[in-house]
Amino acid sequence: MAAKKTITIEQIRSPNRRPERQTQTLIGLGLNKLHRTATIEDTPATRGMLKKVEHLVRVVEAK
Repeated sequence: MAAKKTITIEQIRSPNRRPERQTQTLIGLGLNKLHRTATIEDTPATRGMLKKVEHLVRVVEAK
């Protein structure tokens, strides 16, 4: 069985004064405060979520 690919992301901007949908997307990704990191599975669904909030997060590491 192949190992699942993961992505480590970090929140670099605040969701204040952003649409509620973007705030909820960050929570869905496991981020809710600045400079927090989360390791998530690399799937098309999570890539789509990252695309919606790419101005608020940074990909730290992709394995």
